[in-house]
Amino acid sequence: MAQQPQMQAVQPKTHYIKGDMVLFRDVERFWLGLPGHTFVGRVERAWTHVGTGKLLYDLTELSGNRARAGIDPDYIRPLPATDAMHDIDTAPLSEPDTGAMTPAAVAWLRQHLTRDSSTLPAQRA
Repeated sequence: MAQQPQMQAVQPKTHYIKGDMVLFRDVERFWLGLPGHTFVGRVERAWTHVGTGKLLYDLTELSGNRARAGIDPDYIRPLPATDAMHDIDTAPLSEPDTGAMTPAAVAWLRQHLTRDSSTLPAQRA
């Protein structure tokens, strides 16, 4: 008998604060197979539903600056700053060819150089 693959359980973060960047899913659109079910958002507030006692979140959907109210935290995942900044943190600053860097890393470096051309940030190992 073939063994079924084990699925790893993901424990969602249970509390978000105002300003947290998150990925959230419109669960109804997802289960209906409709497009446009996953969004990047910013947490605006947390509140407790009076009838159920469940903690819910109000978010701003960033792609359209649209308010989304009452989002269940089971369908929210954090977007860590380390993931967003990885390309800049690991940019090969010692490389003479900027083609080896992502556009975000090059933009950050150019912006830094125009502000203070006397110092460069220390390269991370």
